[in-house]
Amino acid sequence: MDIFKIRPMESRDLVVVWEIEKLCFSIPWAKNAFLIEISENRCAKYFVAHINEQIIGYGGMWLMVDEAHITNIAVHPSFRKRGVGLTILKALADEALRNGADKMTLEVRVSNHKALKLYEGMGFVGVGVRKRYYSDNDEDALIMWKTIDKE
Repeated sequence: MDIFKIRPMESRDLVVVWEIEKLCFSIPWAKNAFLIEISENRCAKYFVAHINEQIIGYGGMWLMVDEAHITNIAVHPSFRKRGVGLTILKALADEALRNGADKMTLEVRVSNHKALKLYEGMGFVGVGVRKRYYSDNDEDALIMWKTIDKE
């Protein structure tokens, strides 16, 4: 298996990040949204997973006081089931802890069983539902929370 690494997202990564975004989500963010996140949003922290500088996944969050809100995590379909998503999630949790957060939250489609399994495996628990959250098909989002462990 290839060894991948995690590093902060940079503007040079955005073309590939946006390609992965379009492959993974039916309602992709605009490419410019990622640029704004990494260059202007002081609350945002974004990371990429890469193999020899080839971007294979990314994740981001907003840090607000003692909470981290995960905005997105995506792994290129060719690199799934290799622990990339889990490693990105752990990097986000570590960064959140370093910045004083002790809780994390996210929303996930109720039909996204693979993501649910990943989040539940990391200790996230469903606490509520946002009805008709996703505008492409009015699907509900499960709201999940986790206390960040200091390992």
